[in-house]
Amino acid sequence: MGPFPVVSLMVGSVVLSMAPDDNFLIDGSNATGTNVTGTLIDTESRDAQRVLIASTLTFLVGILQVIFGALQIGFIVRYLADPLVGGFTTAAAFQVLVSQLKIVLNVSTKNYNGVLSIIYTLIETFEKIGTTNIADLIAGLLTIFVCMVVKEINDRFKHKIPIPIPIEVIVTIVATGISYAADLEKKYNAGIVKSIPRGFLPPEPPDVSLFSQMIAASFSIAIVAYAIAVSVGKVYATKYDYAIDGNQEFIAFGFSNIFSGAFSCFVATTALSRTAVQESTGGKTQVAGIISAGIVLISIVALGKLLEPLQKSVLAAVVIANLKGMFMQVFDVPRLWRQNKVDAMIWVFTCVASIILGLDLGLLAGLLFGLLTVVLRVQFPSWGGFGNIPGTDIYKKVKDYKNVIEPEGVKILKFSSPIFYANIDGLKSSLKSTVGFDAVKVYNKRLKALRKIQKLIKKGKLKATKNGIISEPGINNEAFEPDEEPEDNEDLQVPTKEVEIQVDWNSELPVKVNIPKVPIHSLILDFGAVTFLDIVAVKSIKTIIREFERIDVRVYFASYQDNLISQLERSAFFDDIVRKDIFFLTVHDAVLYIRNQMTYSDNQDPVFEKISLMQESKEPIEFTETSRPDDELDVQEEAMRRLAS
Repeated sequence: MGPFPVVSLMVGSVVLSMAPDDNFLIDGSNATGTNVTGTLIDTESRDAQRVLIASTLTFLVGILQVIFGALQIGFIVRYLADPLVGGFTTAAAFQVLVSQLKIVLNVSTKNYNGVLSIIYTLIETFEKIGTTNIADLIAGLLTIFVCMVVKEINDRFKHKIPIPIPIEVIVTIVATGISYAADLEKKYNAGIVKSIPRGFLPPEPPDVSLFSQMIAASFSIAIVAYAIAVSVGKVYATKYDYAIDGNQEFIAFGFSNIFSGAFSCFVATTALSRTAVQESTGGKTQVAGIISAGIVLISIVALGKLLEPLQKSVLAAVVIANLKGMFMQVFDVPRLWRQNKVDAMIWVFTCVASIILGLDLGLLAGLLFGLLTVVLRVQFPSWGGFGNIPGTDIYKKVKDYKNVIEPEGVKILKFSSPIFYANIDGLKSSLKSTVGFDAVKVYNKRLKALRKIQKLIKKGKLKATKNGIISEPGINNEAFEPDEEPEDNEDLQVPTKEVEIQVDWNSELPVKVNIPKVPIHSLILDFGAVTFLDIVAVKSIKTIIREFERIDVRVYFASYQDNLISQLERSAFFDDIVRKDIFFLTVHDAVLYIRNQMTYSDNQDPVFEKISLMQESKEPIEFTETSRPDDELDVQEEAMRRLAS
């Protein structure tokens, strides 16, 4: 736990905006102890005000984090997917590397913040690389080399070495001694720690009047600090197999910031470099944290003066050496690409966005990109027609398995996603692809054909008999008229009963209307992967059922979730046409039911009563004379009555 570059920069930007130098300008002639005339900056007042603003901001951030934890807002940790965390922490490690690189080179740069801040810092560092201090560079490179070699030894021989070699402590002590003995600051102008203040500032209450000016900034800082801490924590949680409680983390950081805000501290989050050092030296429990905090306390109170000759480049090199684990996450990208290309894209996008936009905006961009991929995967889910593995009650996708057989006259569609307003068009499209036709177009074409047949029967050009509808012998069949009339859907939207007539639509028709064949009598929708339906989906599915019913295709549902029935009931889905008996526990149950229904229908009605549409035959058509009851209507009258009913 400690400061983090991004959070520190965010706090610094708030401090600078609320306490700029222009607010502390004084007349040099009035300043005590100076002979300078003109305008001066009252640095003492400025620094005191900035410390007050920083501590007040820290206190407010702590309050917000405690509130977030109490309100159980820690659930946002669930949206920090592992690829997102990997890309984000790698970008954070890169930012730490850049910030430490200029210290190793002992090159001074401006403090950039915001979009492209890392890039600007890197560019300016290399522009001024000619001013590099050789003593600091050599000390930094030697420290990195020694630390990485010893860490590799610790890792390879960890079963033989009872306690890892604390190389960071050893290097710090040795480097301090060398710097002091050789007087590197005076002889080589090396950058050293110099003075370390002793003790703590007395506690000071926050300035509550400043809350209104910093509430927006404190909100974003609270979220970013939490996200950084949880992201780093999830990396080590995955490595050491333990879970993170997001709400607990919120409350812990909140109380820590409330307490530290009273002692003029910056906002605390995960100190990436310190965490990496502690993990690499074998620290695994809270005891390691207590020991580390104790050493820091002793250093501040008593040992600070002993570390004053230590080169800053050595400290920066220790940090860089301990970032190795974070940078090794880059090698996860090829593995992710092989396993799941979307996850690999999330990793790369989050990393690049965090480097270019800064960690705060980069994290937000990565989170939004991850949510976008979820939306797209839900909006364009996998689907396919299913068939039966012979001799079993197992159904698999037809495209993926060679030996599966689709039941005769039945199409089975599995839609693997919740159905809602965003993907309902995808369901309709998958239906058309699975059954091979558009139910609405088929109905409109049939209606158009029936209208033409009705007109021709009324004109006497077609004659209805028991065997069907034929043209008069010896008369040219004018029923074969070209289908040149454009389809007018509004004209076709008439009640079905107006032209109700039973037709064998798979036979030859005496009118030239191109009607798609409908080779199925049943459609089964496998809803095993559908977890919820919104109101738009419910209405659309009901419309789909009616569209298929109009062309004599029954729709059934199988493998549905238990909550869907109650959801459909609340949405007024069921009525006289759409009943609960079309829902089945499994696809196989639905197939068996359809087979029984078809067998029963064939046995009960061996002579299918329909009007068959036949072309005119050149040969005389023989009709079998059969007696009929007196009350039986004439066939033609009966047909016309059907058309009129």
